[in-house]
Amino acid sequence: MDLFKQDIFGKNLFLKKTLFQMVGLFSHRRYRGFNELQIEGSEIIRDLPDNNVLFVSNHQTYFADVVAMVHVFNAALSGRVDNIKDIGYLWRPKMNIYYVAAKETMRSGMLPKIMEYGGSISIERTWREKGKDVNKQVKMSDVSSITRALQDGWVITFPQGTTTPFKPIRRGTAHIIQKNKPIVVPIVIDGFRRSFDKKGLLIKKRGILQSMVIKKPLEIDYEKDDVKSIVQKLEMAIEQHKSFLKVTPIKEYHKSENELNKKREFWDTY
Repeated sequence: MDLFKQDIFGKNLFLKKTLFQMVGLFSHRRYRGFNELQIEGSEIIRDLPDNNVLFVSNHQTYFADVVAMVHVFNAALSGRVDNIKDIGYLWRPKMNIYYVAAKETMRSGMLPKIMEYGGSISIERTWREKGKDVNKQVKMSDVSSITRALQDGWVITFPQGTTTPFKPIRRGTAHIIQKNKPIVVPIVIDGFRRSFDKKGLLIKKRGILQSMVIKKPLEIDYEKDDVKSIVQKLEMAIEQHKSFLKVTPIKEYHKSENELNKKREFWDTY
């Protein structure tokens, strides 16, 4: 790799690769050691094109969710099926993986700033700032940055914009999907909230089953589906529609593997 080569946002690729490897090495035991990550559907990753892929997921911590996805994506691309055994996949990681994060979060300390170098598309939240509800206009530069990232590679986004479960899907994600027409891959995660603190940096409890279910790409008719329709498809796909509350009340949010299996059975029969 050219020592001076940069990604589309001007980040040095050699430094970025080194960061991927270091974070991967230090975090691996969090998903295969202290706690266990159960993966389903990783074979879908290998069939995706190199760019214009948007991963949409529910959100439980600021950073642990994204780091786990980077592990799973690279393991799958290296031929592993539903596991992250043998961290050799870290030596040639996919470099054009980006993730959408709140600018406020990414500037909240030294470690978040380091994580930002690994592929963050930092945007200004239009609905919340410093713990208070706000109503700000969307910055077109933020939309443009996400579009550029999709044109270059894969983008991970959390369309609820919060780690609180069953919150509404932000319409901005649907607009981005309409504009760029990406392949949209839903991911449902669980267990991270119980394993880590809110930032996803500290281990809160050990022996927790974490899970990541990667679903088939959404079927979206870009000629007929409007923003409301896309939003509805997203909330069903990442299992954040209010109907899922009947299966998993918030107070009992995925406390055991048994509840997780019940939730999957509900999805299969829905």
